Amino acid sequence: MHLENAQLWVHDQDEALAFYTEKLGFELYEDVTLAEMGDFRWLTVRLPGAETGITLMAIPGEPIIDAATKEQINVLMGKGFAGTVFFTTDDVYKDYEELKGRGVEFTDAPFEQPYGIDVGFRDPSGNNFRLTQVTADLTAG
Repeated sequence: MHLENAQLWVHDQDEALAFYTEKLGFELYEDVTLAEMGDFRWLTVRLPGAETGITLMAIPGEPIIDAATKEQINVLMGKGFAGTVFFTTDDVYKDYEELKGRGVEFTDAPFEQPYGIDVGFRDPSGNNFRLTQVTADLTAG
């Protein structure tokens, strides 16, 4: 078994693609539009050298998702509670400054936690991210 992709809802796939590639340093992996499925667009990005990607999925409408559910997803995304993606790094302060320089807006500054140094940011659709430099042994046992 192999994890190929994780999926995030996005409001605008082109805006999301620009954010992930230009600001976070991801690479475009797949960008396929299927006319036979109502111009459904499958858009996936990956970090350089990674085997797992993030599919940037537009929130579908009817008949896949009813209007009330679509609105609930939008509300949760706007609050940053549609899920969280966790990144780890060897130097959170360096990456924080680099990403800030590219225009990433952080929700806080790096701060010490019992497990390491942690900082948060969100994408243009409201998805929540944590960037962590792990300094503690978190293995079970």
